[in-house]
Amino acid sequence: MKTTSPTTSPLARTAPERRAGDGAPGRARRRTEEIVRTRAGARARTLARTLLAVSATAAVGSLATRPASLWYRRLRKPSWQPPPQTFGLVWTPLYGLIAVGAARVLDRREGDERTAFAARFAANLVLNAGWSLAFFRGRSPRLALAEITALNASNADLIRRAWATDRTAGAVLLPYGAWTLFATALNTAIVRLNPAEG
Repeated sequence: MKTTSPTTSPLARTAPERRAGDGAPGRARRRTEEIVRTRAGARARTLARTLLAVSATAAVGSLATRPASLWYRRLRKPSWQPPPQTFGLVWTPLYGLIAVGAARVLDRREGDERTAFAARFAANLVLNAGWSLAFFRGRSPRLALAEITALNASNADLIRRAWATDRTAGAVLLPYGAWTLFATALNTAIVRLNPAEG
């Protein structure tokens, strides 16, 4: 009678053995995910999603921002305001950090906790893009100040939750919170220097 060795049965193979037999595409995908996890501490798929989300936020903010408009150029601004090109140079790496920080947290949470963080992250990005819409499109420094105050509260909550989940993720989000506080001070100064503006 012919006997079958447990190691020859497809059902009896161990998980590593099954993964090894998945074929070249499966191995390449896992290798890519491992590389991304090593460098960013997050799965490639999760990081791709958070990068897409922050890229959409950046695009909305960029389309709404009009520093060359006559209205903006006529506003009185504090002497310590950076040149307009500074904002793009700062926001580009910040958006990358936001994506990495959020991806790290999402990959370390499951179920309702993951869903809750994802919802707070999405709300934060809406508030982020909303500032440019309120300030430049709405031409309302006061409304923008109220909006960025809400963004600061959202940032604090996001950083706190990220820190509790993964300290690296929390630390990665700190520059975002710091820059938004600077932007709040700048917005406040513009409101004070332009009391007639809405």
